Amino acid sequence: MAFLNKLVSNAHTFSRLMDVVDKAPQWRKQLLAKKNELRGGSFRDAAMGMCALVAAADGSIDPTERMRVAGLIGADPVLSNFTADELRVLFEDNCNRLTADPAFGRAHVMQQIGKAAGKATEAEAVVQIGIMIGNADGNFDQVEVAAVREACQVLRLDPARFGL
Repeated sequence: MAFLNKLVSNAHTFSRLMDVVDKAPQWRKQLLAKKNELRGGSFRDAAMGMCALVAAADGSIDPTERMRVAGLIGADPVLSNFTADELRVLFEDNCNRLTADPAFGRAHVMQQIGKAAGKATEAEAVVQIGIMIGNADGNFDQVEVAAVREACQVLRLDPARFGL
């Protein structure tokens, strides 16, 4: 019976994650529509914190993953209000902190993400960016979902609102 319960639970979780993945194009349009509202330093810092958090969700950030996420950040039209170099430096700093000292690095990244708390448009955009980064490789896995859920707590947002 325990096996059957776990199987049903996993199927439900998978179904919810597929719903999240299916919403990504809709969220992309929403983010692009709000691009002019996403110009502040708090959004920039929170978004780069989220990108690093999701990239490091499995406990490490290999160079290929780092380059892939950095490429996505540099090419993302929602983040085009900021220079690619500025974004890259922030992302790399967050990644380096997470790698050098995971506990303190995580605290720093959560503090960066928290800069968007209380700013509804920015906070929602940060979560949506985290989901898109997590799904960029086609596999939004459980550790990435857990990282985004944790960020939702910091941002005072209900993860269920995003299907998490």
